[in-house]
Amino acid sequence: MIALQKKATLFKKIREFFDAQGLTEVQTPSLLNTPTTDVYIDSIAVATNQEIGQNTYKYLHTSPELEMKKILSQGSGDIYQICQVFRDNEIGERNFNEFTLLEYYRLDFDIHQLISDISALLRHLGIHDEAVKMSYAQAFNQFGKIDILNTDFESLKRIALTHDLNIDFEWIEDLQMLLFVHLVEPCLKDLPVCFIYDYPSEQSALARVDGKIAHRFELYLSGVEVGNGYDELQSAKSYQQVFTRENAKRQQINKPSFELDLEFLACLEKPLPKCSGVAIGIERLASQLFAT
Repeated sequence: MIALQKKATLFKKIREFFDAQGLTEVQTPSLLNTPTTDVYIDSIAVATNQEIGQNTYKYLHTSPELEMKKILSQGSGDIYQICQVFRDNEIGERNFNEFTLLEYYRLDFDIHQLISDISALLRHLGIHDEAVKMSYAQAFNQFGKIDILNTDFESLKRIALTHDLNIDFEWIEDLQMLLFVHLVEPCLKDLPVCFIYDYPSEQSALARVDGKIAHRFELYLSGVEVGNGYDELQSAKSYQQVFTRENAKRQQINKPSFELDLEFLACLEKPLPKCSGVAIGIERLASQLFAT
């Protein structure tokens, strides 16, 4: 009962924060016609309309991101959503097939303005520790003594071997992430609030890229990754390129590829307004918020 009350209070405080700033709470569909193309996130397929002869598969959303961006493209202004999301093949201490996500978007914000906004949200929720900000490159240099943006794939493999780490990877970004988990993340445990920003371009996902840098960030609370945010891509062409690249990579590791979300791409014929957005895992946030 105490856990239920704490979670209810957490939702109330989140809504207070956004309502005071004039954000609109939205609700988007959970059952979609197309699954995610993300290489390492799998949608859960649901068989529908079997008894009425209209057999179709739909997919539980892994994130409300694309559906919220459809709303943004229609001129909604700043929006937020708290919802359940679903992911297949997720088992672990902090990974689940179903969990609660807070996702929100601020127009005309870059990632540093959004980081400041999230810091204010954390203070409103009772986390008053000073936020530490460091770039991905700074973190690797400080904790791993690696110039991560200027170290090629083969050199990273040699470094990984010195730490007895696996090097059987297809792409450099997977090895970058493995090294981050082993060399950097353990050092973040002593930082109550930490934002790591400006990731290598290979890890761009749906973030805007400038040269070697993808303008995205991750939020860590005492070493636990709680959220990730992007300076969002805006054009249909850029999203189509990402989805196509992800499908090709899925095929390369023997995962199924999928039809692109043409409805989403059509919504972006007029580019998405300049904005930054973030997704925050509520259960992970609560585990840190109520740890003491």
